Amino acid sequence: MTIVRKGIVLAGGSGTRLNPLTEITSKQLLPVYDKPMIYYPISTLMLANIRDILIISDTDNMPTYKKLLGDGSRFGIRLSYDTQAEPRGIAEALIIGEDFIGEDSFALILGDNLIYGDNLGGKINRCFDNLDSATIFGYHVSDPSRFGVIELGSDNKVIGLEEKPLNPKSNYAAIGLYVYPASAVKIAKNLELSPRNELEITDVNLNFLASSKLEVSLLGRGYAWFDMGTLTSLLDAANFIKMIEDRTNTNIACLEEIAYKSGWMSKDQLSVNLKGAGDSEYYCYIRNTCLT
Repeated sequence: MTIVRKGIVLAGGSGTRLNPLTEITSKQLLPVYDKPMIYYPISTLMLANIRDILIISDTDNMPTYKKLLGDGSRFGIRLSYDTQAEPRGIAEALIIGEDFIGEDSFALILGDNLIYGDNLGGKINRCFDNLDSATIFGYHVSDPSRFGVIELGSDNKVIGLEEKPLNPKSNYAAIGLYVYPASAVKIAKNLELSPRNELEITDVNLNFLASSKLEVSLLGRGYAWFDMGTLTSLLDAANFIKMIEDRTNTNIACLEEIAYKSGWMSKDQLSVNLKGAGDSEYYCYIRNTCLT
């Protein structure tokens, strides 16, 4: 049986913690060192061999996303777009994406998440092997009260989830990356609004947990995760990317390079796509790495 892999990037939210930066643009369009923030979650999906991707954002910024990314063909992928009229929670992305999802399993990643580590794509890919279960990703943090917290049993099975608890039962945060079967859409549609007037993704995950169909994939010490929703984390992420790129002479989240090295486009196609792209460090890197 062929497993269809789809991906959704939720690039919504008001981004008020980053004002005044986000008073005129979407948070996920802000630069993180040498590329727009949204490149990082898109690259995460591409590394997991996900080529059919839905971008969800607000109405005002949608034209800019389409101008930046187009239909995805220059990255060897297919991009679709849909709007979230107002921020009503992460789980609403499942409802918005219902037609896109259809009967297929899918990965959902938040547009302000940067995840870096060896074989990340392989870890995500393995989550698609179980078509009935959902998988959340956990990362060890020093300040779990800021996040949704995963409570683990002795065998590292999920036994509980709490949203920003005062007394966390573990240091594992549920980061903004999830893999779901298509049945998650029905769960989201049956949710009630939380006291925050949002459809909470934690409630979706609790539904799977109640049916013993919630798995966790823990990202260990070899991984780095940044939730780029604050000024400090935005700067930390940019500094991290600069350090890795300078030391390794590679470019992180270079979508054209991922597509080319994955065999999704030929050298001739890539060369045509880069015509008129200019001589920024980003595009010079692609030419030097892929076309010489």
